[in-house]
Amino acid sequence: MNNLKHSSLIFVLGLFCSSPMSWSQDMSFISSGVDVDDSIFIPDFSYAGYHNGIKKIPEIHGTVVQASTLNVLANDNLDDTSAIQEAIDEVSKLKGPVTLQLPPGKLIVSGILYIERDNFVLRGHGTDESGTEIYFPRPLMYCKDPEDLKELREYLIEFDKRQKEKENNIDLPFSQYAWSGGFIWTRVPGERVKPYLKKYDRPHEVLANVFEGKRGGKTLKISKVQNLAVGDVVELQLFNKNGKEGRILKDLYKEQNLKIGGHHWNFPDLPLVRQQVKILSLTDNSATINCPLTIDVKPEYKAQLVRWRHLKEVGIQDFSIRFPKSPRIAHHVEQGYNGIYLTRVYDSWVKNISIENADSGVLTENIANVTIENVITKGENIAHYTVAMSGTYNVLAKGIKVYNKAVHPLSFNTLATKCVYLNCEVFKDPILDQHSGANHQNLFDNTTVHISADEEMSYPLFKGGGAGYWKPSHGAFSTFWNTKINVLNDIGSSKNIKLFGMKDGPFSRLIGINGNRNFKVEYQPKAMVKDVNKVFEKFPSLYDYQLTKRKKIKLVSY
Repeated sequence: MNNLKHSSLIFVLGLFCSSPMSWSQDMSFISSGVDVDDSIFIPDFSYAGYHNGIKKIPEIHGTVVQASTLNVLANDNLDDTSAIQEAIDEVSKLKGPVTLQLPPGKLIVSGILYIERDNFVLRGHGTDESGTEIYFPRPLMYCKDPEDLKELREYLIEFDKRQKEKENNIDLPFSQYAWSGGFIWTRVPGERVKPYLKKYDRPHEVLANVFEGKRGGKTLKISKVQNLAVGDVVELQLFNKNGKEGRILKDLYKEQNLKIGGHHWNFPDLPLVRQQVKILSLTDNSATINCPLTIDVKPEYKAQLVRWRHLKEVGIQDFSIRFPKSPRIAHHVEQGYNGIYLTRVYDSWVKNISIENADSGVLTENIANVTIENVITKGENIAHYTVAMSGTYNVLAKGIKVYNKAVHPLSFNTLATKCVYLNCEVFKDPILDQHSGANHQNLFDNTTVHISADEEMSYPLFKGGGAGYWKPSHGAFSTFWNTKINVLNDIGSSKNIKLFGMKDGPFSRLIGINGNRNFKVEYQPKAMVKDVNKVFEKFPSLYDYQLTKRKKIKLVSY
């Protein structure tokens, strides 16, 4: 680890010795309101995070119960799975906010721990040597199959999802844990994790139909006001009911000549745009919500507000997760060394977690207004994901440090919307992945990466993953702000290094790319590329700039 810290120091020093010039930004070009032209529009990302970035994560949360008083004993070399789950269940019976305080030392867990109630914090004693370590000796594949993933298992079999690598003699079925599941799992019992098969579809509890709304605005023209109340947290859904030529596809991808995958129209009852929003005010035919719309709402999108069942004020913090070193078989065939799986949480958090040798550190699905902060991933195993965003809205991943190799080190996945990676750093083989699936308007902000350029003076920093049926790699207005690059190898130091990898990412914004070398950027189509090889001094973070500005406006309004 000392070598990694040393390389970071070299990089910081290199910024002062290399050619990029310093720049105090003029931020007048940042336009994110209603009726802003597409050519200059940049989304307001400041709503990401716990309570839309306005409140701090609480230091103390309700009644604190020591797990050691409920038979959770560290350092006894015995399996603690049942004791911890029983402690979670027992503490969950208490009224009001509660914290289950795990003891310092080593705990051994071999089964899934479920968190199923509001206002619950699972907390350890920190990640240092005197803190709490949860050791998972075997992967999820040796646990009882979760009922929550039954639909996924059937989908994988029905569509014969397989990893095929002829050169490696691999033809193996996908694992249900390649992108789902975790040993610490938040859930609303009985609620669907993610839709895969039509036979499991059930009618949404529609609270109002939505007829109109403007991108960047917060006002919706609606019906059935009597079914809503101020303070409700509901899901806004927009659909493509018009096939390959659906207008919503033109809005998402801005009518660019891109190959659009069949999942965009083969599942007309699957919303292509989802936002979990709070109702702030109501009149006879309109509702004001707490966050800006990502695209215009039009009648043909058959938009609706539906009941969204979720947990709130859930925290997971202050401990280490460790898995054993294990051989890697192949991509998508992961055994299930997955740490945390967040589903159906709102105004919640994960913070101060160290994760070693995971297949995936933190996985997500159907969550909103969540902060994931100060998570370190490390180890010798090659991971699939580190901290991944899938089915997320307004999620802030802050201060993520990736020391291990991963296929997708930082990833915006299917239906990730208005999410932010802030002040994150990737030390090995970084890819700023956008993984297809109608993900749009996400931000990589003040990111630091350490790369080794190839002999052709290039590096695929923006390489996107994902299946062809969900392409393109992302929708309009994905943004990269102040990307800092440390080139590790000494190769042709007088030439620019080309950063490439994205050919199907429309209307992206790449603003500020700098480091210890000069760079040029290739990103298609219709990308806004500004201030390459300039060091940002005044506003290193777009999120922080927009949040500060919004807080000032809110104070003035009061």
